[in-house]
Amino acid sequence: MKSHTRVLVIGGGVVGCSVLYHLARAGWTDIMLIERAELTAGSTWHAAGGFHTLNGDPNVAKLQQYTVELYKEIEELSGQSCGLHLTGGVMLAGTKERMDWLKMAHAKGRYLGMHTEIISAAEAKKLMPLIDEKQFAGAMYDPLEGHLDPYGTTHAYAKSAKLKGAEIVLRNRVVDMAQREDGSWDVVTEQGNIHAEHVVNCGGLWARECGRMVGLELPVLAMEHMYFLTEDMPEVAEINASTGKEVITALDFEGEIYMRQERGGMLLGTYEQACVPWSEKVTPWDFGQNLLEPDLDRIAPSLEVGFRHFPAFENAGIRRVINGPFTFAPDGNPLVGPIRGLRNYWVACGVMAGFSQGGGVGLALSNWMVHGDPGFDVWGMDVARYGDWTTLAHTNAKVRENYARRFRIRFPNEELPAARPFRTTPVYDRLESHNAVFGDMCGLEHALWFAPSKTEAKDEFSFRRSNDFPHVAAESAGVREGVGLLEISNFAKYEITGGGAEAWLDRVLPNRLPARGRMVLTPMLNEEGMLIGDFTLAREADDRFMIFGSGLAEQYHMRWFQARLPVSGVTLRAHGLDLTGLQIAGPKSRELLSRLVDADLSREAFPFMAVGRFNVGIIPALIGRVTYTGDLGYEIWVKPEHQRALFDLLMKEGADLGIRLFGGRALNSLRLEKSFGSWSREYRPIYTPWEAGLERFVSTQKSDFIGRDALLRARDEGPKRRLATFVVDALDADVIGDEPIWRDGKVVGWVTSGGYAHHAKASVALGYVEAAAFDASAPYEIEIIGDRRAARVAAEPLFDPKGTRMRG
Repeated sequence: MKSHTRVLVIGGGVVGCSVLYHLARAGWTDIMLIERAELTAGSTWHAAGGFHTLNGDPNVAKLQQYTVELYKEIEELSGQSCGLHLTGGVMLAGTKERMDWLKMAHAKGRYLGMHTEIISAAEAKKLMPLIDEKQFAGAMYDPLEGHLDPYGTTHAYAKSAKLKGAEIVLRNRVVDMAQREDGSWDVVTEQGNIHAEHVVNCGGLWARECGRMVGLELPVLAMEHMYFLTEDMPEVAEINASTGKEVITALDFEGEIYMRQERGGMLLGTYEQACVPWSEKVTPWDFGQNLLEPDLDRIAPSLEVGFRHFPAFENAGIRRVINGPFTFAPDGNPLVGPIRGLRNYWVACGVMAGFSQGGGVGLALSNWMVHGDPGFDVWGMDVARYGDWTTLAHTNAKVRENYARRFRIRFPNEELPAARPFRTTPVYDRLESHNAVFGDMCGLEHALWFAPSKTEAKDEFSFRRSNDFPHVAAESAGVREGVGLLEISNFAKYEITGGGAEAWLDRVLPNRLPARGRMVLTPMLNEEGMLIGDFTLAREADDRFMIFGSGLAEQYHMRWFQARLPVSGVTLRAHGLDLTGLQIAGPKSRELLSRLVDADLSREAFPFMAVGRFNVGIIPALIGRVTYTGDLGYEIWVKPEHQRALFDLLMKEGADLGIRLFGGRALNSLRLEKSFGSWSREYRPIYTPWEAGLERFVSTQKSDFIGRDALLRARDEGPKRRLATFVVDALDADVIGDEPIWRDGKVVGWVTSGGYAHHAKASVALGYVEAAAFDASAPYEIEIIGDRRAARVAAEPLFDPKGTRMRG
């Protein structure tokens, strides 16, 4: 075993071997994988081996499609069979709501190049004769489903990597790790020490333990997962004989079961409600190719439904029950990418669907390591979506909830209850007393909307307009007609100080820096000129700045900032909940604030995009003249010990002005009628500022900033797509994101976000259209729950197109 390597991959499951292969394919040959036992000796060896392309996140779905298409490549290169059975499969809907969900999933697949098909229950019966079609409302057929041999597939990755120069060392457990000053790693193993420039944690069941060696508590938990193999079934033999093919795979959402053929019988697995975590605190290193004690009683409720839906199973004998542990992240998607504050330390873990996602994970991480960027949108898998706020118990509760809901519908207005409330702000009880319905963002409670009574303060889950609709409308009217109050503590807040702050920010951000006492809007770009941030930048002094952005991306942006900080001269701090905020907006907001601030707040004295420190009553505050509502308004930032007093003061002094609390859903409605985009929807690392309509916030006259050269090339080449606002002829359902946009019978784009704009009284969608197909005067259609609705491009914002209200 060599003592130095460029990359050390820890873990010999399907994910570790995929990462190793993709690094080798990218040209890095001085790379090495170590495995504590044998390849596949964690979760991989006992996996059911199924694969599919369906995922709630279309970007993850695209990577799953890549994974499936990769198997032929590694088979040909390695000479090792993956045992690939590309049977196709049906996803069965037992309810109208599930059928709507499948229609939406099918629609997403249109612009991802997938070839799914919505079919009737009778058509599903022809494809999968084991079902009782009377139990189902319909189905979706996917030709890219099937199963494979986990052992053969993992070894195909491994052999392909070795043929390209990689080294694999087995029976060699990692014992400890320590980082050198230059960012490289000393890794202690049972067979000796290894000096590695990069470490990749693909530890699977032991990823948590490998993380703890470097002071990292990864939000992953192993769950017991059961499936069983039946004895030979005559029904299976009949299907094989009559079709000359295997029985196709099936996923039954109502039964919460999946199945495929295994030899002459069937394999049936379930994600049961009575789920059980495994090794909740520590994973034993001596756990080998072991199985756990089966417990068929635990999955009996799912089996009862399954036997009704697939009557042939009632007479089938069980040959073997497999119960083994698999790791999950709280939301069920993988954890991939670099770790903030740990140079050259990478993770690829929590990949519970390794044979659907392993190839895509390997591709993304290898691109990231070799080129500095994954090369496509991997936000749904990025480890930075979790932060220091995660705890072992919180992870446990959310993983159990996710596992039990694996096959359940997640409605767009559904907030999951496990481990809540977890993080709250000082005004949480104030908002709760006003009948707030709360959402959970990064574990933090924030108000979504306000009900007229406590008993009505709950969402009725739906893909269509729901019970919040009239109340969100009233909140929106309260802002547009008077003054509204919104908590904004869930925004990210960064403070940058020091003699080098100005020069550093000028390099990191593409817009010109503001003058003292002023703010600017600015994107942030990666080296390829793609959008990785959307901020408000405020300057308080020559050497003191504040940045405000998406709270969802705080860890993501801190990782980017910290990796580019100079050795000295700049101090960066993320305030988190050390700084809390309230926003007032609407035509009466200046009148309200003027009652409480002993200063001139006129348009001339404190204009749009001004920032300053004032006392609001007796409360010291940082105030910016800006709001995301597109109306006259102010963001007021205070220390947490002052937030309750500030809330009470604003509510008291605004009573005669008709002050109205509003939540995140009204804010979304208000920003849509201003055509304001949002991070993670309209602004993601696959779009340039030219495509996103943010070119006015980029100063190409600046001589140097990150991404400048690529940005100028993109400008000269012209945009590949255009972000547009559409007014949709909707009925009782609005877009939620990822719907296809049609023109002349072809899919020419996709929706990024949308909803109902209550003040404009219009259903609105924001989305990207291929540049060649963009024509502001052309008729378009947007597919909503399988129904193509007429849509037209809005040439200007529906509310205050000249911006006179917010600048007034």
